[in-house]
Amino acid sequence: MHQRAAEFAERAAADHDLDVTVEEFDAGTETAAAAADAVGCETAQIASSIVIELSGGPRDGDLVVAVTSGANRVDLGAVAAHFDADGAAMGDPGRIREEVGWSIGGVPPIGHDAALPAVMDPTLTEFDTVWAAAGTPDAVFPVAPERLRAAADATVVDLTE
Repeated sequence: MHQRAAEFAERAAADHDLDVTVEEFDAGTETAAAAADAVGCETAQIASSIVIELSGGPRDGDLVVAVTSGANRVDLGAVAAHFDADGAAMGDPGRIREEVGWSIGGVPPIGHDAALPAVMDPTLTEFDTVWAAAGTPDAVFPVAPERLRAAADATVVDLTE
């Protein structure tokens, strides 16, 4: 197992009492479609963790994470409104790596270096199991959506286009 995927599994257990089974795929799981193909599930079952930077308002400059179904696109304006910000943009990759502890393409929904407020796409709750990034662009783990929501302390709210 890749060192970063192993680190993620250790963090999930230590920080969230979540025993994960990391699966790695040579073809990669960097996109929702690639992950769904590798796992053999619907694209909607892929839980994509998108780190977003808020602007304006009381959370100006804060990072938040949107855990979104791979079948949907996050609506940045809706995210900004939810967090009472004037605007929102995709987080800067360097800042994400530095502050969150993971690189884009492998950002897991939990196990971050910083505590990030989280929202979760209700589409994910329609499944018994969803698959999320496990620290690298080649690694994912299966989890029940409610368990993922609880571990991420996420609010389930539709913030997709």
